Amino acid sequence: KCRTGPLDIVFVIDSSRSVRPFEFETMRRFMMDIISSLDVGPNATRVGVIQYSSQVQNIFSLKTFFTRADMEKAINSIIPLAQGTMTGLAIQYAMNVAFTTQEGARPLHKRIPRIAIIVTDGRPQDRVTEVATQARNAGIEIYAVGIQRADMNSLRAMASPPLEEHVFLVESFELIQQFAKQFQDKLCGVDMCKEREHGCQHSCISTPASFYCECNPGYRLNVDGKTCSPIDACADGRHGCQHHCVSLRGSYSCRCRPGYYLSQNKRSCTMIDYCSFGNHSCQHECVSIPNGHYCRCRSGFTLQPDSKSCRATDLCNGVDHGCEFKCVSTEGSYHCVCPEGQQLQADGKTCSKCGAGHVDLVMVIDGSKSVRPQNFELVKQFVNRIVDLLEVSPHGTRVGLVQYSSRVRTEFPLNKYHSADEIKKAVMDVEYMEKGTMTGLALKHMVEHSFSELEGARPLSHNIPRIGLVFTDGRSQDDISEWARRAKESGIVMFAVGVGKAVEEELRAIASEPVEQHFSYSADFTTMTHLVENFSLNICPEEGKGETEIRSPCECEALVQFQTNTVAILQSLTEKNILWAHSLAQMTARLEDLEKQIANKK
Repeated sequence: KCRTGPLDIVFVIDSSRSVRPFEFETMRRFMMDIISSLDVGPNATRVGVIQYSSQVQNIFSLKTFFTRADMEKAINSIIPLAQGTMTGLAIQYAMNVAFTTQEGARPLHKRIPRIAIIVTDGRPQDRVTEVATQARNAGIEIYAVGIQRADMNSLRAMASPPLEEHVFLVESFELIQQFAKQFQDKLCGVDMCKEREHGCQHSCISTPASFYCECNPGYRLNVDGKTCSPIDACADGRHGCQHHCVSLRGSYSCRCRPGYYLSQNKRSCTMIDYCSFGNHSCQHECVSIPNGHYCRCRSGFTLQPDSKSCRATDLCNGVDHGCEFKCVSTEGSYHCVCPEGQQLQADGKTCSKCGAGHVDLVMVIDGSKSVRPQNFELVKQFVNRIVDLLEVSPHGTRVGLVQYSSRVRTEFPLNKYHSADEIKKAVMDVEYMEKGTMTGLALKHMVEHSFSELEGARPLSHNIPRIGLVFTDGRSQDDISEWARRAKESGIVMFAVGVGKAVEEELRAIASEPVEQHFSYSADFTTMTHLVENFSLNICPEEGKGETEIRSPCECEALVQFQTNTVAILQSLTEKNILWAHSLAQMTARLEDLEKQIANKK
């Protein structure tokens, strides 16, 4: 048996038509005789077989069988291809496929010899010189065995040097079995480590006709191929140590910086928790650091000179709080308060009587077919002029928009946008719906959805007025009475604006009391002058007369502010029309009357 170490051997067998059946049988015997002398196994010698003619066929690869019996069975089942003689193609296949790690060859760094034994009886029909050179350069040692008619020049072109040890010519197929023993001696050879002065520092590994040096574990072979140097396992940076890597012979260990200990994974480091020892005496919090700890106070407290106890911080005295009336310190924070009867503004610092005109406003606009696109654009401009004069913010005025025709669509709820610019952009992006006029359905949607807290309306307990402004140009195709009544009963101040074919009876049904002050009508969209007069409203009636529900002073002021803004918008929309001059004069007179009435009631 061969005892020179493991090998990866691939037989490359010529099964062209020139090889007669009984001659192919002697080639089978040759392969089996060679295999019988080898120490085969997954960790010993591995064997593969391919046959070729005009094409290449893999019989079994280096990873297929690891016993002689299985190999012999597979060899005996080979059916010759009986075509041409493409030896170069077979060498190419051996290099690119048979000797790959995917097919069972051991990696090159393991230095296990890769040996190809080519057995042929004729001249190749393709070029072999170039591909054989590539195979030898790839680390494959080639033995070329020719029988009878084989071309010696081709054999020499294929074989590895020295040629006298790798080229064999057998006169007939009958003599190949006798040649097998001679070839076994060449393949197995002698123990070159004993026959030569190898010079290996650690270990010498014998191979057929040669040897190589190996180093002990923890060492690597130097470039001279003989001496060995210790491996610095930390140098490649793959050790994974969080802090320090300490190299040992062929291995390493991880160490931590002072104040840390090595975790169970032997790579990462964990800081020692000095606070867990229980002797820190910190009043609030203990913070561990490498080699010690320190005390820390909760937010709103200051650490005292003893570095352990804490005292509350008066932030009102320590920061520029900016409170208009009074600053109140709390644990770790502060807030501003206002005197009784005044409200804190959205900036959280200044105070103001009532709500500075802040309301929850939902505008319900008619998008039916009768409005027409050009007039719908005028309605959107009207809406945006109202928005321009509002103090829009989450804590100020909130605005929602609903469009309706045969159906109802929330364009945006009260809590959608927090600035006038955002609202105005959204209004201009609204698309005209067309179709019918379902005003009753729109009122129902407004009551049930638009003024819900889910869509941004503030609770009634906050005394923020809820205002609904309905803009329509025609008769409703459904009943409006029930939902107009429910809207007012739920505390919504309703305004009704009619244009064109709007029905006065319906507008009055929608409007809040006193009706005359909460509805307006104009003949067409370009002459909305009369709307100005009807927006001069007395919305804070004298207490005790029972004309309407008594509102709080703050709520009244907010409604007055909204009405004043709306009047200003309508005035700006009509100021260029000379036909509106008379109406504007009337509006001015009525506004003066309104101011006198409010002054008298106060």
